[in-house]
Amino acid sequence: MATLTLNINGERRQIDVDPATPLLWVLRDNLQLVGTKYGCGIAQCGACTVHLDKVAVRSCTLPVSAVGDKSIITIEGLSENGDHPVQKAWLEHDVPQCGYCQAGQIMSAAALLKENSKPSDEDIDAAMNGNICRCGTYTRIKAAIKTAAEMR
Repeated sequence: MATLTLNINGERRQIDVDPATPLLWVLRDNLQLVGTKYGCGIAQCGACTVHLDKVAVRSCTLPVSAVGDKSIITIEGLSENGDHPVQKAWLEHDVPQCGYCQAGQIMSAAALLKENSKPSDEDIDAAMNGNICRCGTYTRIKAAIKTAAEMR
């Protein structure tokens, strides 16, 4: 066990944890930030996506010791009231079905728009590659990302 200080959603949090523990489990089990989901455990589905220094990363395979002093943003920290442009566009386009993958989808989309304010279809496809939606709402996801880009 080690005592680590993490910068999560703009707040410094101290935890006692095995440094090899994946960030996902630290968020969910130690810090009760359960918006980030477990999907596959091998960084292939995207349900566990968070931002690490504004870059979308899969938290299920990232050891918490690798985070260092980088800033972590989870779905809970993306916006205070669910009013981030991506979240608003998600609702406008009725993207969620079961909702399980949505936090990861939203975090990947938000990272894309932070980096590229006017993404092409190819840019969206590349950024969202690896975010699996079991309900198949990919057309709505792409439309919502385009709407969110216009809102920004």
